Amino acid sequence: MQITAIEPRRKGLSALYIDGEFAMKLDTETLLAQRFDVGREIDDETLHECIRASDAKRCKDKALWLIGYRDHSRRELVDKLRRDYPEEVCEKAVDRLEELGLIDDSRFARRYTADLIHLKRLSERGVRQKLREKGIDRDLIDEIMDEFVIDEDDQIRAIIEKKYARSLSDEKGRRRCANALARLGFSYAGIKSVMAEYTEIEEY
Repeated sequence: MQITAIEPRRKGLSALYIDGEFAMKLDTETLLAQRFDVGREIDDETLHECIRASDAKRCKDKALWLIGYRDHSRRELVDKLRRDYPEEVCEKAVDRLEELGLIDDSRFARRYTADLIHLKRLSERGVRQKLREKGIDRDLIDEIMDEFVIDEDDQIRAIIEKKYARSLSDEKGRRRCANALARLGFSYAGIKSVMAEYTEIEEY
């Protein structure tokens, strides 16, 4: 096979033409590093090596862009990268970021937990569920939850006062509020107790 053309494309990619036909887009820096020049003869093994190197470079670049936008857990980052790159490439890229200290599940989980409690006002059950969704290890979740004190009644009050205080005068509004609080992981007993502070109606 002979490289017959290399044409620049957007986002740091170049179109590779082999034997006069478009073959694929690869990372431009990788093509230069692999000395892919017009007129060069290459075999399948050389091409596949370049593809792997291109994927690794692009995957690492995307991982850096993602964590630059916001913090991620390891599993969350791998799952996003897998949409575009082979799993093995994604795992290696994330391994490297962990080695460099750029991602850390323990650090991420503590920051995320603080946001869930103080900004989202979730219950303990709700926080645990969100952490599991991010791929945080159960033992780490237990460790982190031991570090935080959650007054669930105060959490419920904060949510009611922010979103639902004006809608508790009718049954439909009370049910909507109670259902929303239940989805955040609060117990029915806790919801009922706090909502009673805002209305004389005990059943909803």
